[in-house]
Amino acid sequence: MAAPTRRWAAELLHFWFHKLSPNDWFRGGPHVDAALKARFEPDLLCLWPRPADDFLKDPLTARAAVLLFDQVPRNLYRDTPRAFAFDPLARTICREFLARGWDSGLARAEKQFLAMPLMHSEHKADQIHSLAYFTALGDSFTRRFALAHHDMVARFGRFPHRNEALGRKSSPAEVRAIKAGNAW
Repeated sequence: MAAPTRRWAAELLHFWFHKLSPNDWFRGGPHVDAALKARFEPDLLCLWPRPADDFLKDPLTARAAVLLFDQVPRNLYRDTPRAFAFDPLARTICREFLARGWDSGLARAEKQFLAMPLMHSEHKADQIHSLAYFTALGDSFTRRFALAHHDMVARFGRFPHRNEALGRKSSPAEVRAIKAGNAW
């Protein structure tokens, strides 16, 4: 495959998959947040008003765009509504990427991050697609997370752990679900 034609895309893919470790991806911390903020927040803010089609010219740019609009905001804007503000764009790019079959031949970690916008979605149809996709990947660890996300949306129609950040009132059942560890 050809290299991404956009500087930010090449840099983000290299940074995410070659500079960060799996521990950084899922546990992160201030050092990861600061590095992402310094390197990619200007791109995030400049690019997010653009339509999804602008990021679907080639697979590598689309892959990077999924990371830019799904993972980067979760690190930069943790526990704020802005962490989820870019989700619709990430989901649109993700769905089209997968529909085109561009995930064929990618490493499992790359596929995993491509489908994260589906796992992060509060839409039931996306959760069904996510669960099927992560099941097909054959990694029981990741599948358990997909199933847990699916179950929360199936049960509550949303992720209760986002309620505080989004100014939503939690039901007693949602509070119990969060206390039981359903807060990713």
